[in-house]
Amino acid sequence: MPLISAINIHHHFGEDIILEGATLVIEAGERVGMVGRNGTGKSTLMRAMAGALKHDSGDISVQRGCRVGYLHQDPVFDPDETLRDAAEGAFAELHRLHIELNKVYEAMAGAEGAELERLLRRQERLDSQVEAAGGYTIDHKIDATLHGLGFTDEQFSIRCCDLSGGQKARLALARLLLESPDALLLDEPTNHLDINGRLWLEDFLVNEYRGAVLMISHDRYMLDRVVSRIVEVEQGRLIEYPGNYEAFRKLRRERRITMARAWEKQQTDFKKQEEFIRRFKEGQRAKQARGRESILERRKRDTGLERPIELDSFRMSLPKAPRSGDIVVAARGVSKRYTNLDHQTGADVGEKVLFHELDVTIGRGERWGIIGPNGAGKSTLVRCLLGEQSPDAGSVRLGSNVVVGHFKQTSEGLNPDQVVYRAIQSAIKRENPDVETSEQMSRDLAGAFLFSGDEQEKPVGVLSGGEKSRVRLAALLASARNLLVLDEPTNHLDIPGAERLEEALTADPKNGGYEGTLLLISHDRAIIDAVCDHLLVLDGEGNAETFVGGWTDWRRRELAREQERQRVGDERKKAEQNREKQQRAAEEARKQAAAKKKPAPSRNGLERMSTTKLEERIEQVETRIKAIDAELADPEVWRDARKSAKLGDERAKLAQELEPLEFEWSRRAEEEV
Repeated sequence: MPLISAINIHHHFGEDIILEGATLVIEAGERVGMVGRNGTGKSTLMRAMAGALKHDSGDISVQRGCRVGYLHQDPVFDPDETLRDAAEGAFAELHRLHIELNKVYEAMAGAEGAELERLLRRQERLDSQVEAAGGYTIDHKIDATLHGLGFTDEQFSIRCCDLSGGQKARLALARLLLESPDALLLDEPTNHLDINGRLWLEDFLVNEYRGAVLMISHDRYMLDRVVSRIVEVEQGRLIEYPGNYEAFRKLRRERRITMARAWEKQQTDFKKQEEFIRRFKEGQRAKQARGRESILERRKRDTGLERPIELDSFRMSLPKAPRSGDIVVAARGVSKRYTNLDHQTGADVGEKVLFHELDVTIGRGERWGIIGPNGAGKSTLVRCLLGEQSPDAGSVRLGSNVVVGHFKQTSEGLNPDQVVYRAIQSAIKRENPDVETSEQMSRDLAGAFLFSGDEQEKPVGVLSGGEKSRVRLAALLASARNLLVLDEPTNHLDIPGAERLEEALTADPKNGGYEGTLLLISHDRAIIDAVCDHLLVLDGEGNAETFVGGWTDWRRRELAREQERQRVGDERKKAEQNREKQQRAAEEARKQAAAKKKPAPSRNGLERMSTTKLEERIEQVETRIKAIDAELADPEVWRDARKSAKLGDERAKLAQELEPLEFEWSRRAEEEV
């Protein structure tokens, strides 16, 4: 029996039909990717399968005992919990024990006498229960998952109410992965993840998680690596393709070509029949014409093919940008840092170095990708390169005749009351007052960015985030800029939108492609590989490097470096082990030689210790035990669970050492008497 089945699902919002007979079956351990244009019903179907939305009709069933985990887009957490405590909530029993243990520590701070003894016994029992529940192993798993998704140790103590929207989204993903359900329903899991986070998630899903996965994602590289079946949502129905995303693209294009040929053939036949009916509707053959008309109407109703979505490629006539100088941007010794503030107190806790003494030269026509972890300073670097922000040190110079077009992550500059093609026309006019843009050119540009027919008449105010991004990108490309700066342009784009942007940036200029210089900030590895020939890589630790090539080239080099470091490390470790082995062998040989010359040592090693040394060690141990007891008497110590546990462990070891010391001292005292 399948884990989850959605059979003949229908759903509509008002008069808009979203799903019309959609059917999807997920088997145990299967990995399925769901793709399609924004607004086609992907999230609606997933929410219905998760039980988060009541569909109009159809059947959804889940195998008995199957635990389904769904990644909500708007997660809710206890605002007073810390980030790490919220992640630990994936393990309900362990989380309950830790909460109870924390309450015991708080009570210890003000307890004395019998009450303190009772709390100590309670603490010991809870510690045992935490260990039995896998506390230490799970702690490591929680930390590894949070680190993998981009959180630092310093962020573990942030309260959930102080987290940003992106941090909450990553925390929700971490908690869901830690719960390890039988089936994961992931709606855009890469939102707010940098490249390292995406790589970690891929590795987790491929190498660690063993359940079924249904994933909606615009990350083509993740779909290529993780899934083995693609389901496309189109016009309310599902079309299945075997293989990963790369296989899907090839099969889909073949299918569209076949559909287009069949549709064109049928339309040709229909037109012949319609021509016959028009010619002979009146006259001697009118009866035959009417019969054919009835047959034609039935054929159109019962067997008429839908017109397939077009297979057109990007073809536009963009205004030619002025030619810039050979050097577009030159930066020398550029540095930038900012003050780190404690998230709770606002106190200065040191400086964060974004980049230090960076040298970079960007030539005309080059395409640079700027990559690095979240918070590494990518957008700040771009603002410094453009002169919008001053660096702390170094110099930046823009080349001659450079005209900048800057795509930022906000939808600024769009009039919500204008329809799509008018908004594009106005944006081009605003950027280039001297450029005349006809209505037809604006409509062609809107069509090139996937606004077809009635979609061009939509007011901007009702558009989705991705649609607004396409409007702004279309206008920017047509604004005759010889330096384009794109800051996360695919954040809100679906896959067709991202691929259309790639075409616009890489197409032959004779076919409307962009021929200027490009700076691209992105975590989308596919568009970086497709568009960029240089990389500027920030590591989040203040270091930066330049690289000639795309992301895959850079990644291949980094993996080779890591393998070399691992090889060198293994060789050093092996050499160290050999040295230790040789040292042990030499030591053993010395011991054997000494054993032949000296009498066998006494059974009790303490017998060789002088009485003076024995008494000194006893005094040292007793003094330390008294010091630990004094610390444990301080209520503040019990507020720190780790510190109190560490002191308890040390006291136990000292007490264990003291017993044989005192026994040996007593034995000698008796012998003297």
